[in-house]
Amino acid sequence: MDTDLSEIIAIYRKRWEIELLFKQMKQNFPLKYFYGESTNAIKIQIWVTLIANLLLMVMKKRFTRSWSFSGMATMIRITLMYYVSFYSLFNHPEKDWETYLEATSGSPPELSLFV
Repeated sequence: MDTDLSEIIAIYRKRWEIELLFKQMKQNFPLKYFYGESTNAIKIQIWVTLIANLLLMVMKKRFTRSWSFSGMATMIRITLMYYVSFYSLFNHPEKDWETYLEATSGSPPELSLFV
């Protein structure tokens, strides 16, 4: 009981930030099951999740348009397999989607077995 009140507040604030990080990770990167059974495999999966979360937070800070973290994570998950500039897409999504749709609106090339 000899601890200073400001120190207790600082500790609680740090604890709360950790709780918010865990909540964010559980919502956006569900770890319902682990891919490996060893301690090392579980640690790797948790580290990869932390790194992915950090990368998304860095990207979110660089966007000029406001996005919720879960909305941004979902959009990145959807567009991850396409060759697009994330910063351009997330700052001006309407313009980039129209450009992308115009480029892909034509019929796909015909494939032939005997080329």
